[in-house]
Amino acid sequence: MKHAGSADLPLHYGYVPKWLAERMAKLGLAITESILAEYGQVAFLSRMSSPFWFQSLGAVMGMDWHSSGITTSVMGALKRAVNPNAKELGIFICGGKGKFSLETPDELLKIADQTGLDGEHLVRCSKLSAKVDNTALQDGFQLYTHNFIVSSKGDWTVIQQGMNAGNKKARRYHWHSGQISSFIEEPHAAVCGHNQGLILNLTAKEAGDTRHGMLQLMKEKPEQMIREIQHLIMPDNHALEAKDVDLKRLGAVLWLANEHPLHDFEELLLLKGVGPRTIQSLTLVSEVIHGTPSRFKDPARFAFAHGGKDGHPFPVPIKVYDETIATLQTAIHKAKLGNQDKQDAIKSLHKLAAIAEKDFVPNDRFEALIEKEQNDSWKYGGRTVFGKAKPPEKAKGYQLRLF
Repeated sequence: MKHAGSADLPLHYGYVPKWLAERMAKLGLAITESILAEYGQVAFLSRMSSPFWFQSLGAVMGMDWHSSGITTSVMGALKRAVNPNAKELGIFICGGKGKFSLETPDELLKIADQTGLDGEHLVRCSKLSAKVDNTALQDGFQLYTHNFIVSSKGDWTVIQQGMNAGNKKARRYHWHSGQISSFIEEPHAAVCGHNQGLILNLTAKEAGDTRHGMLQLMKEKPEQMIREIQHLIMPDNHALEAKDVDLKRLGAVLWLANEHPLHDFEELLLLKGVGPRTIQSLTLVSEVIHGTPSRFKDPARFAFAHGGKDGHPFPVPIKVYDETIATLQTAIHKAKLGNQDKQDAIKSLHKLAAIAEKDFVPNDRFEALIEKEQNDSWKYGGRTVFGKAKPPEKAKGYQLRLF
């Protein structure tokens, strides 16, 4: 069995302020609901198993774009928001940081009682994934957070993180049950539970190769295995630099939001009343929900949706963040009532940006863009862990263009 991927991150200490934690939970739930409604449980778990997509999700939620804190903060926000709606969504999030990671087995067994899944073997998968990353790899990282995300049909993803205090790095590991099919001869072994549809059953005779494959992984050489998986390495620099971002893609988003008349796109008329700055954020959120895997090679780009709590690339624009959440929540609510128009309009944003970037040529005004965002931050209720953004002492004229 292979990891779905891993990520190396600078080890950061600190906290998530309440004003951001509450918004992260609301936005995280809206994104989760949108993905589940449009693509289903398997697609959601597959996205969560990608280190690049997960980093993009953390950035679009206003966390520090590159730090280790994304893992615990995003998973904590999702657990708080998703689990109260787990029965409706069919997604359950177990575990967490420190002592909460030790509660994973009990949580899985409770979920198994509710759903008819094989709890003992979900627990076994959880323990094996932790054992492999904490012991078998011997890569110097000691696990301190473990999250097991399971669907009502038995598919699962593990997201866990280890710390290396010596080099001040954190390493996040991603596992996905979908990878099991890569090392057994037959498809996933499954049985039909009472009114539960297909469920994963790792105790079945047909699943012998699966159990064998999970144990065999513990014997593989770490350096050989790591070469075969997605691996994301985030830089140490706090400030966001042009080299960290695909300027062609970012520039297309800014052009769509700020330079092109909204009346030229019928899809955007359905978002009438939403300002250009929120269109910028919604476009990046739309890509997190609907984008293909190749779109997440530069997770830092998604920090241009809602900034970062440490002020990089700019303070979190609270007013924009709230408008983004409200727009998504309204779209989800209307879609449940049978009106897909607003949901489709949000979905179209990432498509329009992709079309725009085909012939897009960015210029070298990246630093000017960040300076403008920082200076305008106070207009949007900009905020960091250090306090609220204030107007710049001297007003300057800026161009938003990246082309």
